[in-house]
Amino acid sequence: MDIERYQNLIPNVFLFVDRRCFPDWEIIKQTIDFHDLTFVLEGRSYYYVNGERLTVEAGDMLYIAEGSLREAHTCKESPMHSYAFNFQWMSDEKLNLPFDTVTKFPLTAELQNYIREFNHVWMSKQPGYAMQARGLFQLILHRLLTIASHQSPQTLSDSRIAKVKNYIVDHYSEEIDIAHLARLVNLNPVYLGKLFKLNTNRTFKEFLNDVRVNNAEMMLSAGGFTVSEVAERCGFKDISYFSNVFKGIKGYPPSHVGR
Repeated sequence: MDIERYQNLIPNVFLFVDRRCFPDWEIIKQTIDFHDLTFVLEGRSYYYVNGERLTVEAGDMLYIAEGSLREAHTCKESPMHSYAFNFQWMSDEKLNLPFDTVTKFPLTAELQNYIREFNHVWMSKQPGYAMQARGLFQLILHRLLTIASHQSPQTLSDSRIAKVKNYIVDHYSEEIDIAHLARLVNLNPVYLGKLFKLNTNRTFKEFLNDVRVNNAEMMLSAGGFTVSEVAERCGFKDISYFSNVFKGIKGYPPSHVGR
């Protein structure tokens, strides 16, 4: 799956519901002009999407695309509790998310934190809340798309990998090796290397070079630095190696930035 297809799409959430259904809860049959993304926390409900009957229960993620015919009612014996986002893209592009209508999707701690924060922002409606809510929902979508493009949500939520990535972003200009990172998270360097690749689809070195090159491009675009100065400030000791790495990632040499 190509996550890049979605990076320029900005979602506008116009309805968010911490939905705690009563036994007679239902959604009347209608064609929706928005996308429905629902996380089921407890209970069970029955949805009809374009005529197909679907059962959703705790641990499921429901995605119903814009233009679908939707109808639903909850199980009277086990009413559903869910978080539901109704959103539209802030553009004319009609692009559906690459999810099945119902997916077994246990919420990671990271996603729960994002949704909890979104709920606080949405309910308090302080000045600027719409922009903050939109940013949080983009984080939620980014994590969902990232997980969907990898093997399992469990590995991607590994806090040790998050700690390593954060350290690299904060210290990219310094000398960093896998042994030092392994000591930060109490892992064997070889095991950390394999775990990092499993979680990110990149080696530690590839991730480090991406961070360094992205920062180098930003500095070169801003002006005021020579290529050699930028290379040194971004952790490269050899300008020829820097130029080769930069071109390999960006497709053009650092000397062409800003032209």
